[in-house]
Amino acid sequence: MHTQMTILSAGVMLFLILDPLGNIPFFLSLLKDVPPRRRRWVMVRELLIALAVLVAFLLGGQLLLHIMQLKQESVSIAGGIVLFLIAIKMVFPPRDGGIFGPPGQGEPFIVPLAIPGVAGPSAMAALLLLTTTQPGRELEWGLALFLAWLATAVILLSSTWLFRLLGESVLTALERVMGMLLIALSVQMFLGGLEAYLHAA
Repeated sequence: MHTQMTILSAGVMLFLILDPLGNIPFFLSLLKDVPPRRRRWVMVRELLIALAVLVAFLLGGQLLLHIMQLKQESVSIAGGIVLFLIAIKMVFPPRDGGIFGPPGQGEPFIVPLAIPGVAGPSAMAALLLLTTTQPGRELEWGLALFLAWLATAVILLSSTWLFRLLGESVLTALERVMGMLLIALSVQMFLGGLEAYLHAA
């Protein structure tokens, strides 16, 4: 993470973290009792809320770090750990349905679709890491975030069709692959933070 990231590489990383393919069964199970006409509106609303939360975190992350007096090495190490735990759940999901546990009842609002479904702790940690290790590029990270979110929104809004086309087993296999890539990213993030900490010590 201490090498210069491009908008594209940051966007790909954020897309993997947002995990739209893994969220398809999760979204569908939570929205199964919502009338079909209203379902799309609920999904758009939740996706927009998630984007607003992530943008707020992108813009306010530096201030939050300053208030809490946290060093970027700590954020890098913590981000790596959080990302690793999310990735492990993607590769080995719990039995109670999805990486965020069993679905609730009724129409979801903010929790758990927007947070932590889309705007999860790993996405927040990644944004915090981008703004602290490479400051002054908030506009670029904002563009990377928007591209990752847009790709996620398109996939999730097509979730019913994709689920029918690919089937649960293919989606699960794709999520495992994304999880493996995230594990590699999380280890790199952790080692980068550890290396920076040892150099600073």
